[in-house]
Amino acid sequence: MGKIRILMLGGTGEARALAEALEGTGRYETLLSLAGRTEKPSDQPVPLRIGGFGGAEGLAAFLRDGGFDLLIDATHPFAARISRSASEAAAATGIPAFALRRPEWMAEPGDRWTPVATIAEAIERLGPSPRRVFLAIGRQEAHRAEAAPQHSYLVRSVDPVDPPLVLPDVQLVLDRGPYDVASEVSLLRTHRIDALVTKNSGGSATYAKIQAARQLGIDVFMVARAPAATMETVATVEAMLAAVDHLFPPAMNRGV
Repeated sequence: MGKIRILMLGGTGEARALAEALEGTGRYETLLSLAGRTEKPSDQPVPLRIGGFGGAEGLAAFLRDGGFDLLIDATHPFAARISRSASEAAAATGIPAFALRRPEWMAEPGDRWTPVATIAEAIERLGPSPRRVFLAIGRQEAHRAEAAPQHSYLVRSVDPVDPPLVLPDVQLVLDRGPYDVASEVSLLRTHRIDALVTKNSGGSATYAKIQAARQLGIDVFMVARAPAATMETVATVEAMLAAVDHLFPPAMNRGV
């Protein structure tokens, strides 16, 4: 019996969990694609490809040439460029497509959030007076901090920031989530952090820093997500499994 072929654009914990769940059904043949921005990606339960496609046209060609039946965009909520390409490629090929997007974090009592649209705005909103800033945005846009060199920065990312930041006072922490509240509180206290810059990624893997900031009364400059993809969107791995199974009932597997 032939399997339904799925191309999944990944890079999140949810993508890995979904790939594992799809593999466990025995009905799907999944290829997981990563952008290649992380030097040492975590182990994956399905075959892996690394690298870009050359925009929407390249992705569309890859889908056609590979005989894929479904495209799943399970990239990071802030990976706007690949998500746009995914939507355009799905429309160009007529291949069904879903987006897996975990819900945004919502402010709770005790949170001291300043909503901002971009990281550059967050850096500007820190103000002119020197602050001790935890920059928890990954490495891709960490250079934005160079616009405000009066602050002291703690930068956390999976891989080193390259090229290195040109700042008078910056420390780099190489680490990969998930994190727990106790360790995040300790990190913030040790470095005497008074401001946190982060993206509204949602999910549980990195939420501990938000809880820690709430506990310590630290200002959070929260970067909002860009508009969601135009393709049909679901919020959980379980909902995605149900959507895929609904689209491809067991009797539709090739050879049945």
